[in-house]
Amino acid sequence: MSFLDALWHLIHLLAPALATGGLAAAGAKLLWRRELAAVPWYALAGAAAAGGVAVTLAGLMLTGRDGRMATYLGVVLACALMLWWRGFWRRR
Repeated sequence: MSFLDALWHLIHLLAPALATGGLAAAGAKLLWRRELAAVPWYALAGAAAAGGVAVTLAGLMLTGRDGRMATYLGVVLACALMLWWRGFWRRR
């Protein structure tokens, strides 16, 4: 496998978690406009994406395969938890 092939594999492995984190952060900023006004979008997206990537890698290590539905459910839950932590709980 060449370096470019490995890079494409890595990008495709992490793309769902990164996209979910970014879209969830944008949705949270739209829904809770006043409450999240002080928190920048990139901070929310970075935290949500980091949680999603961690769950993706944990799911890959636990199951031996990527793309399992349980892993995707974990990505969504991790993104929601990280958005709550970064957006609401951490500001207190």
